[in-house]
Amino acid sequence: MKILVVGGTGMIGGHAAMYLEQQGHEITVAARKAPAVGTPMASMGLLVGDYTKDEFSIDQLRGFDALVFAAGHDVRHIPEDEDNQTYWDRVNSEAIPRFFEKAREAGIGRAVYVGSFYPQIAPELIETIPYIRSRHVADEGVRALATADFSVCSVNAPFVLGAVPGLPNPMFEAYTAYAAGQMEGIQAFGPAGGTNFISCQSLSEAIWGALQRGKPGAAYLVGDENLGFAEYFELFFRAAGNTAEVPALDQEHPLLPDAVIFTGRGTVVSYEPDAGETALLGYRRNDVKRAVEEIVSQCLLQ
Repeated sequence: MKILVVGGTGMIGGHAAMYLEQQGHEITVAARKAPAVGTPMASMGLLVGDYTKDEFSIDQLRGFDALVFAAGHDVRHIPEDEDNQTYWDRVNSEAIPRFFEKAREAGIGRAVYVGSFYPQIAPELIETIPYIRSRHVADEGVRALATADFSVCSVNAPFVLGAVPGLPNPMFEAYTAYAAGQMEGIQAFGPAGGTNFISCQSLSEAIWGALQRGKPGAAYLVGDENLGFAEYFELFFRAAGNTAEVPALDQEHPLLPDAVIFTGRGTVVSYEPDAGETALLGYRRNDVKRAVEEIVSQCLLQ
């Protein structure tokens, strides 16, 4: 198949593009700029544009058999002169369904939207947190476009971790330096609470499974391991060869601030993905430790 991966220069989209190419498909990545030199995505087809600014035309999307939408925005992207609600409505609630509608008009037959787990595991936050509301509205808007000729579903993921060869990741580089004892002034600890985590490898497999077997209009909640944030950081410490204890403390962590823990520090978000859906999508489990070891290995070699 000819598959377009939107957000294919980032960690999640880049890994999905790499994985889908390994399955024998012809991949084109769509992003605001070209992939980093030295990454697998640099040798793939490229469409340059910004979906939030409606820069992709229907004609550009013609000829693709399938679409994977893995682009994302976070709090770092909010302009200083724009409030949260307006920003999230513009880049998620409005722009994402608009792009999928163009994909449908272009004749793309199968599509997967990589969304967030929050609307499914904490629906009470939809009305109180603009980011989560926008992800919910985008997800519902995308899935509402499903028809007999446009099989679209969502794969909604928790915290995602992984590595793409040659692709820098400042967050994981910081985690690795911290775990290796290279950050003076930050004690070894994790903030109280925890969540579910999934590796890029597992998520890429789930995306491929959804493209093949996903039911039109379905929303699949995927996940792998439930870990406390202290347990999560401890995986980085052990992978870096650091045997220091990593306790859970009820205080904000400079590398995992409260602003990105939407359910609140001290809250434990624990769930087991539906066994039938896991089998349908065909993704591996118990892959988080391996993914952390891969991340740390790549970061230490840079």
